[in-house]
Amino acid sequence: MATPTGFLTANDEQSIDFEAHSQRDDDDPVGQRVALNLQRLRSKRQLSLDGLGRASGVSRAMLAQIESGRSVPSIKVLCKIAKGLKVSVAAFLEHRDFDGVSVLPARESKRLVSASGAFVTRALFPYDTARQVEFYEMRLSPLGEEQSLGHGPGVQENLVVAQGALEVSVNEERFLLSTGDSMLFYADQPHIYRNPVDSETVAYLVVTHPEQLN
Repeated sequence: MATPTGFLTANDEQSIDFEAHSQRDDDDPVGQRVALNLQRLRSKRQLSLDGLGRASGVSRAMLAQIESGRSVPSIKVLCKIAKGLKVSVAAFLEHRDFDGVSVLPARESKRLVSASGAFVTRALFPYDTARQVEFYEMRLSPLGEEQSLGHGPGVQENLVVAQGALEVSVNEERFLLSTGDSMLFYADQPHIYRNPVDSETVAYLVVTHPEQLN
């Protein structure tokens, strides 16, 4: 969330990393994605090329060409392979930044602190790649306040108050949230977070960017 104090989302900071990844797939992004997902799904099921060939009815040679990225399968062939692996065809088109599970120890989480120190966010996702959806823990000191000039066009914020109370102002319209209350708003306009009580406020925030990153 870009603010006057310089707080940025991972999407703001990590565009260079994403562009580098995109350039690797420019030659044939569909073929490369199918190849990587086929390798991953076959390995996960501990199937050899011969074993998958028997299960799917697709020749070993064809499977090897697809996995190496030398051949892009037709829908008919992809359906056969999907049936052999017992997955949907869509599974071959998934874009994955990791191998299915990523554990992020609390001590390794990226923390962003405002200039005043009253506003602290902790990224609850790996902060090293750009993504369309970001998830944060947000803490605001007693009677603390944080202002944002707004993010890029179409950015949305969805938050829920886990502890305390939170006043959110969007274009000067104020909303008071209690523990358990949630709120969804377009964050491409000025907004302010304020803690109206004398105890710490804890909220969880999902930031959604409209751009398709994959």
